[in-house]
Amino acid sequence: MNLNKEFRSEIPSTKVDHPALNDAGVTLFINRLDLTHPFLSGNKYYKLKYNLSEAEKQGHDSLLTFGGAYSNHIYATAAAGKIFNFKTIGVIRGEEHKPLNPTLSFANKCGMKFYYLNRKTYRSKTNPIVIELLEDKFGKFYLIPEGGSNALAVKGCTEIVNSIEVNFDHVCCAVGTGGTLAGLAAGLAGNKKALGFSILRGASFLNENVSSLLQSYSKKEITNWQINFDYHFGGYAKFNIELINFIEEFERQSKIPIEPIYTGKMLYGIFDLVKKGSFTSGETIIAIHTGGLQGLAGLRDNISQLKNEI
Repeated sequence: MNLNKEFRSEIPSTKVDHPALNDAGVTLFINRLDLTHPFLSGNKYYKLKYNLSEAEKQGHDSLLTFGGAYSNHIYATAAAGKIFNFKTIGVIRGEEHKPLNPTLSFANKCGMKFYYLNRKTYRSKTNPIVIELLEDKFGKFYLIPEGGSNALAVKGCTEIVNSIEVNFDHVCCAVGTGGTLAGLAAGLAGNKKALGFSILRGASFLNENVSSLLQSYSKKEITNWQINFDYHFGGYAKFNIELINFIEEFERQSKIPIEPIYTGKMLYGIFDLVKKGSFTSGETIIAIHTGGLQGLAGLRDNISQLKNEI
């Protein structure tokens, strides 16, 4: 399997010019992982890369994974299945709704089959009884966890560090399940610091998730990372007009498209910490653009409604 097929190997890091950064003497670059591939972009390629290799090694022709109806991971897994000739099954949180939203419509066109679980059952999705039910329905499959985060995903995400061609003091990313942050911390090999920004509310469990992922990958303690929990804007897929205004201003100045679920929250957090003096003058930050722009199609109505309420 040619895992690098169709993927952009040289990832640019774009310098951001902004008065707040200039005033603080801090330099910010955006690592443009969103440009790796039209459909399998951002951190998803790195998370899936070695899982796909392992699935092939074990003789699987089907991938099964979990996610919400607007999940970047569902979208990316469906795309990966089409590119690398795997059948794909998406176990979707919640009830079925027709017509399909843009995320699920794309996944369906890629050949993904859907199985819907009510929210109560979905919370027990890793229970052996639920897995057995899925095996009875779909047969043999290679299981990829929600968000794609496991030891193989951490291995892939260590390679993100190699895509950064500028010197830096801190590397930042949004955190949903913890795999990307764990990979960055491991890839830094203790030489620099990795800072994650939780996109979930009340998510102190993410500290344990990242520690567990690092232990399963490296078998040793890695401590050059931390998670900030102050910029979730109410929780997963939640945002307000303040965040939307920030994103629109950022896009006007930088010409870099971002979204309000992951990268937008991280960047808002970075700028707020810069203004508060949390970074030292002369330091350089690299922020990982983890993609997810596909989700904007399903958010347009919510964003328009927010603007109309002003």
